[in-house]
Amino acid sequence: METLYIDKHQALVQECRLGSRKAQFELYKLYAKAMYNTAQRILCHVAEAEDVLQEAFLEAFSRITDFRGDTTFGLWLKQIVINKSINYLRKRKMEFVSTDAIDVPEEEEEEDGELQPRVEEIKKAMELLPDGYRVVISLYLLEGYDHEEIAHILKISENTSRSQYMRAKIKLQRLMEKERSQ
Repeated sequence: METLYIDKHQALVQECRLGSRKAQFELYKLYAKAMYNTAQRILCHVAEAEDVLQEAFLEAFSRITDFRGDTTFGLWLKQIVINKSINYLRKRKMEFVSTDAIDVPEEEEEEDGELQPRVEEIKKAMELLPDGYRVVISLYLLEGYDHEEIAHILKISENTSRSQYMRAKIKLQRLMEKERSQ
């Protein structure tokens, strides 16, 4: 069974294909905040997230004829934002350490209510994570990608994605514990 995506902004996309600046501005207003937040979670740098946002919209509008409609415009734009954010990180010479030879323990299930930190506490701690950890944990937890997709996006092995995620999770918990004890 084939999945059918219904894009509620299809009319705006069609107007953009015809060159409507007004439609472009409407799409920008609809998606700018969410796309900025996605870039900011990955980059943790305001100016770079703003640059990514602008570049992503420029690319999307210049390549709007390439948008086939097999997903929603928002998902297509989000992929552009994520790819551009990762490219910015690569420019910073972010390196992922390959851990293919290391056994990664399976993720332990936590009981509900055991770890319920405040959102601001998590955001603050995530900003302190090294780029590699922050990107993997953001893509996995916040953007909803699985490890196979993350591996493909970041051009790393699936095992490296899993280990980066586990290490990020441990480091994040330690950072939050340290913050609470101060």
